[in-house]
Amino acid sequence: MNVCRKCGSALTHNETGAYRKFVNRGATSFLCKTCLAEKLDITVEDIDRKIELFKSQGCTLFV
Repeated sequence: MNVCRKCGSALTHNETGAYRKFVNRGATSFLCKTCLAEKLDITVEDIDRKIELFKSQGCTLFV
């Protein structure tokens, strides 16, 4: 099970996918949506909207 490297919370498949999509496709450690949003200076809602968009486009990083 993956955990956020900053806060230690358990990560969902979509959170690891978001990190890979927005930061580094080959990443092996990840940030949760909250920490990722802080790093990218966007909102968690922005990340959720993008995840839904990418899912609708068939991106396999998201379920």
